[in-house]
Amino acid sequence: MTLTLVPMNSERIARWLALGRAQYIDERMGAGETRAEAEANAEASYNTTFPDGRATPSQKIFDVHDDGHVVGQLWIAPRHDAEPAHWWVWEIEIDEEFRGRGFGRATMLLAEEQARSEGASSLGLNVFGGNAVARGLYASMDYRETSIQMRKDLSIRQR
Repeated sequence: MTLTLVPMNSERIARWLALGRAQYIDERMGAGETRAEAEANAEASYNTTFPDGRATPSQKIFDVHDDGHVVGQLWIAPRHDAEPAHWWVWEIEIDEEFRGRGFGRATMLLAEEQARSEGASSLGLNVFGGNAVARGLYASMDYRETSIQMRKDLSIRQR
């Protein structure tokens, strides 16, 4: 395995954004938000980070290559609600057919290197509670939980 990060060009970013927005909405709905809440969150997030559908200069968006073949994507950037040295993994996605081969771990190590080279002193991420595989990976790489959100669906009658 020889992984490299290749910056996405603007045409590729446009396609990635369209797919990512739809996936983001689905994930937020899966975490308990209504469609309207999920769409509003996506709109706010994408308009701030990608005005007019273009990445701001601080956004680092890559295709993950293994020996010249795209196996996934990575998006890292400083957190906009924190000081510039605190970076965030906004998305890491290894294509389904390449999962379970160590690409996620290797990509996270490349993300750490890239963030460090940009002056980052920390790298954080969000992982949805139901994603046990990702949670296990991050825990094994010394990422620690810093907050846990919980929700109860009150529309279901409890006994």
